[in-house]
Amino acid sequence: MGKTAPCGQTFRQIYPAQPTTIMRSIYTRLTGTWNPRQGAARLRPYALAVLSLLLAPIAVTAAAEDDWSEAERIVRSIERTEFPNRVFDVRAHGAKPDDAIDDRPAILAAIRACHVAGGGRVLLPAGVLLSNGPLHLQSHVELHLEQGSTLRFSARPEDFLPVVLTRWEGTECFNYSPFIYARNVSNVAITGTGTIDGNSGRTFAQWKPQQGPDQLRIREMGAAGVPLPERVFGAGHWLRPGLIQFFACNRVLVEGVTILDAPFWVIHPVFCRDVIVRGVTVDSRNPNNDGVDPESSINVLIEDCTFRTGDDSVAIKSGRDQDAWQAGVPTENIVVRRCVMDSKANGLCIGSEMSGGVRNVFLEDCEVGEVMAALCFKSNLDRGGEVSHVRVRNIQVRKATRNLLEFTTAYHGYRGGNFPPVFRDFRISDLTCAQVDGTAIFAVGTGAAPIENVTVRDVTVDQAVKASKIEHVREFRLEGVTIAGKPLTGP
Repeated sequence: MGKTAPCGQTFRQIYPAQPTTIMRSIYTRLTGTWNPRQGAARLRPYALAVLSLLLAPIAVTAAAEDDWSEAERIVRSIERTEFPNRVFDVRAHGAKPDDAIDDRPAILAAIRACHVAGGGRVLLPAGVLLSNGPLHLQSHVELHLEQGSTLRFSARPEDFLPVVLTRWEGTECFNYSPFIYARNVSNVAITGTGTIDGNSGRTFAQWKPQQGPDQLRIREMGAAGVPLPERVFGAGHWLRPGLIQFFACNRVLVEGVTILDAPFWVIHPVFCRDVIVRGVTVDSRNPNNDGVDPESSINVLIEDCTFRTGDDSVAIKSGRDQDAWQAGVPTENIVVRRCVMDSKANGLCIGSEMSGGVRNVFLEDCEVGEVMAALCFKSNLDRGGEVSHVRVRNIQVRKATRNLLEFTTAYHGYRGGNFPPVFRDFRISDLTCAQVDGTAIFAVGTGAAPIENVTVRDVTVDQAVKASKIEHVREFRLEGVTIAGKPLTGP
């Protein structure tokens, strides 16, 4: 459709020919003739259409560049962590990294000393440190695992009491403490090249078959507005805790560590601001092991990570149903880039707990191995909320066992479907995929919640069982999409 050029170039730089020459050429193609004496008069009816045609590439390019400039602006705006040059070695507080004693008291003592001194680095040296219970971080503390160190948790349920305030699948409650937990703190980090071992495969990770009654109960409590102090789980219940949770924190960094054998969601910032997850490897295939779950948080960067997970690699959320509406905190300004995703579920997922709203999400330059869906945007008619302004580019996918792109506003619901969500303003470009065992592009809304204003551009799929299923959509555009060697247009 003509030349495109970076935003900021002039019309003449992009179209070096004289405008009259260009219009004459187009007019001739439209009419088959050109009369110099009558040309100008005959051009007038076409002038606006021709001008729009000429300017369209400029507008498209400028809009695309503005989108990704916005992503860079978000990254630059994130406030970074910064710590004094002080080191608190846990061995000075009694820790022995020999895989033999409970080192938790010594680690907690080092955390307290670091906080009281005004901040610094709590050093976990090489060797195996055991923690029979959770570690609660404080402001201005960097928990640093040096090369060769392993922090291993007991994963005995009784060790993770008393209960703490948390959010479980989008509903606030009191439950077992996450293994590493911080609440209402600022300037906090987990760094280093060591390993965090949740050690949960034989305990918490086995609880999913028993959780059904408690899962239903907490959802009903949230929907009914049961006061928070009455939503107490923990002992005698089956709701698994997360591995790492930052609750109402700001200036958060998780960098470099390797994470194994988590009990539930792996890295979970809730009600947070200015969060960076960088260079982390999550290798944990237990049930519901999402890699990172930014929830009701703003300004989050996830970059250069490797995910081999039992659930979604990155799952963006903002709370469930009435409980999230009451909180009224969306998730916004999320940038995910240069990650490797290999998951038992999805690569990038938004939802289904998105009742607080999700907006301004950017995913780029990622490699996806074998997943159910590379991109999954899901909600149901109970959720309410809006997902908007999502931008994706430059994604390579090896295999999607279900769908490559998946949009649905009819995910599992059970409360009557009286609160339809809004899905709109998605731009997805430059995707390649070798194999799709289901449908390449699956976009199924409902009459009450159509999927709106979506552009899918420059997508190539080598093999797919089915090219597309697109229903209940508005302004859904396919441009340059090829499935199994055949152009896909529509819907």
